[in-house]
Amino acid sequence: GFDSDNSSGDFSEANHKVAEMLDLDPRQSNRTGEQNGETEIQENGIKRHRTSLPAPMFSRSDFSVWSILKKCIGLELSKITMPIVFNEPLSFLQRITEYMEHIYLINKACSQADPLERMQAVAAFAVSAVASQWERTGKPFNPLLGETYELTREDLGFRFISEQVSHHPPISAFYSEGLNKDFIFHGSIYPKLKFWGKSIEAEPRGTITLELLKHNEAYTWTNPTCCVHNVIIGKLWLEQYGTVEIVNHSTGDKCVLNFKPCGLFGKELHRVEGYIQDKNRKKLCVIYGKWTECLWSTDPAAYETYKKNEKRGGEQKKPKPSEDVIKSENDEADDMPEVQDTVQFIPGSKLLWRINCRPPNSSQMYNFTSFAVSLNELEKGMEAILAPTDCRLRPDIRNMENGNMDVASKEKERLEEKQRAARKERARDEAEWQTRWFHQGTNPYTGTADWLYSGGYFDRNFSDCPDIY
Repeated sequence: GFDSDNSSGDFSEANHKVAEMLDLDPRQSNRTGEQNGETEIQENGIKRHRTSLPAPMFSRSDFSVWSILKKCIGLELSKITMPIVFNEPLSFLQRITEYMEHIYLINKACSQADPLERMQAVAAFAVSAVASQWERTGKPFNPLLGETYELTREDLGFRFISEQVSHHPPISAFYSEGLNKDFIFHGSIYPKLKFWGKSIEAEPRGTITLELLKHNEAYTWTNPTCCVHNVIIGKLWLEQYGTVEIVNHSTGDKCVLNFKPCGLFGKELHRVEGYIQDKNRKKLCVIYGKWTECLWSTDPAAYETYKKNEKRGGEQKKPKPSEDVIKSENDEADDMPEVQDTVQFIPGSKLLWRINCRPPNSSQMYNFTSFAVSLNELEKGMEAILAPTDCRLRPDIRNMENGNMDVASKEKERLEEKQRAARKERARDEAEWQTRWFHQGTNPYTGTADWLYSGGYFDRNFSDCPDIY
């Protein structure tokens, strides 16, 4: 979701391993050092990131969405100002960074010699990228024009930079690279939001590109449509639907994933089904599962046989695959926390990905995953090296995270007014906004318009950054 200036994801596999080594306890929130924004350094040199927010989630029970949205049916929501109580204490730029929560799937793709195995890992990564949205019904803050966010995770092997390159329409550009120079992940996102009476729909726009440098391969796709239901009355719930096509521009292989809509009786809720085909359109494997739980792959013949038996009314078992099966077919499963699946398992299937358990206190932390909890963490000494436009320095988000809702609301209004004043001044001077770290260009693989990383951010010359806070 987005605010307006018109008011006038859990442990990743690597994180899970780190948590086991450090014996992290999610019930112990900010420990020594973390109270002052400082991240502890363990004897083995691994940073311990915080496991809780400074203050619990603010109750939304006394606020009515309908009182705000009843005049907005069919309108573009990026032009509607919403009270801060409906937000979560993250910027949309930080929300984008949650794509990296399951980065071990990119690492797996990089290590595979078989192109089919690589495509399966990339497909699992594309599905995992939306998994953190499960039960996340609060909307992130709309980034201010020129706002940035950077994240370097040496333990996970990547660094990430994003910038809000346009305000109307709202466009966020991002770029990430492996610290071992094994991949590049980049794209631009322009989600178009509309209110339809009982639901809010976010239609994704913009291309996502993953380049596996060792294999000289590039994959592109677009995320499915996201919809939040019961915004007027009842319990909020979220679904993803639409077709996602992942194209390997080097081999011609394609993965087609169908995120199924809920349906009348909810039978298809959260289900994902699809297949991988080669350049001659021969089906190489079938992929099935739920974006909220897990993803499996199986042989097309086995899948068709299963479906035929299902239509005939044959008794379908719902076996829980043994640990031996999972371990023998997917080493990553060894380090994943146990999650109870509701996906109908087809014998002989291979596990591609399974969602990670969220911390026990997640419901009091906006349903954040363990990865999301750490995103706005401001470590000691970080202010001296961050760009002055970084999300962590936004006073409205920082105050909301700390539970100071009144101050956060006033700061949000002040920042929006400052942004409007700056836009009026540019209009008066007939000056155009200049992006700092990205530029408009053409995606080299799809030929469509895209925002491309200009480079230089990590040289840390921030002398010409705009004053937006």
